[in-house]
This record gives sequence, structure tokens and C-alpha cells, in this order.
Amino acid sequence: MSGLGGLRNIVRQELVARQIDEQIAARFPVGRRLRVLDVGPGQGTQALRLARAGHEVTGLESDPRMVAALREALAAEPEGIQERVRIIEGDGRDTGAHFLPGAFDIVLCHGVLMYVPEPDPMLAGLARVLAPGGLLSLVVRNADALAMRPGLSGDWNTALAAFDSPAYTNRIGLEVRADRLETLTATLAGIGAPLHSWYGVRVFTDLAGDEEQPPAGEELRKLLAAEDRAGRTDPYRAVAALLHLCGVRGG
Repeated sequence: MSGLGGLRNIVRQELVARQIDEQIAARFPVGRRLRVLDVGPGQGTQALRLARAGHEVTGLESDPRMVAALREALAAEPEGIQERVRIIEGDGRDTGAHFLPGAFDIVLCHGVLMYVPEPDPMLAGLARVLAPGGLLSLVVRNADALAMRPGLSGDWNTALAAFDSPAYTNRIGLEVRADRLETLTATLAGIGAPLHSWYGVRVFTDLAGDEEQPPAGEELRKLLAAEDRAGRTDPYRAVAALLHLCGVRGG
């Protein structure tokens, strides 16, 4: 977990990694080299992790700064891992221009939908490039829990507004949009990749400061165990800051 930054990011990346590995183990033969598309990979935490596990990974990134960060992170990896990663500069809404139908076994789209005003066409494109039985992994801001963070912080105006609108201002000051589990469930069914499993991410630690560092050793292990348990247990997962939805093509 080194290099993942502060507590909030460590919780997010570690839990999502565990959940992806769980889905891979349930759906694919052990040892099979999978074709992975990561749409909006950022600095490449999940992309590089999957490449280290032996999979062939394509990163599709539209932000030149993130492309540069990803290339820098990739350059620090051994040559054998570098050979398993391909980076393409492009928009996740244009997957049809870059890839053939059924080109990937897994498509990741984490922390991207909040920047897309109309996500349905993009999601349909992601499903199109999935092979039958392929896994679509989405990480989104949870619109059904949008009032939790401001409410627990005592920001009552923002909390009240969050009940009525999925729009919010994120921590870097951008106006973005959260998604509802019910809406995405219907969308996934409509594009032929119905929801198979879903998890909550960051139930207990979402109020941590941007620079807050994780505890060490056994305390971190217990923190992650509690977050992992809450993220797969009702009613806790429903109020997580983020949702991780896993759809299956033709599932």
C-alpha cells in the first residue's frame, strides 16, 4: 500500500482492489491473462496492480497531466510489467473509435462518471467493448448519501441541498455529479451488463482530511477490515461515500 498517499485514498484503492480481485476470482479461471481496459486510470494504481498480476492493461486517459503521471509511474516498473501496459490518450466516451466490440474481459471506470453530464451513452460504449461474461467495474460518488459528509461536518446548508440534487462541489473545487444505485442498476440492465454485485467504499473514513495519514501496522489492518466489512454489509454500505458497482456483460 506504499505510494497511495493519504488515508482516504488508501482506503479507496485498497478496498476496490480487494473487491476487483474477488470478482476476478469468481468469474475467470485461475492464471488466465485477462485483457483490461482502465478508463481514466489517473496515476495508474489499479492498472499497474493488475499488470503486476500478469494481465494485459490498456489505460485510456484524456487529461494530459494524468497521462504524464501514468507514464512516469509506469517507467518505474520492471520492463516485463511495462510491456503489459498500453497508454492511449483519449476520452472514455469514444471507446468505439479506439476498440473493437468484445475487446476486453474487464473494463474499469473509477471516479470518472461524476465528470460526465450524461453517462448513459458512455456506459453503453463501455459495455460494447466487453466480451461476453466480462466485468464492468464502476466507482461513483453515492448520491443517496450525499448529505452525509456535510451533515456530519455541521454544514447544514450543503446537507439540505444534497437531499434535492445530485450536484455537488468536490474537494478540488469542481462542480460534479453523484449517481444513485437505483438509476445505475437500471442503466446497467439496459446496456446488457446487469448489476452482479455492489459494495460501499469509505463508510467510516470519508471525513478524514486530505493530508491525514493512515495509522501504522495493526491499526491500519483493523481499520481496513472494518471498512471492508461495512462496505459489504447492509445498511452500512448504502451510506458509503462511494459505490463500487460490478456489472457482467450478458450476465
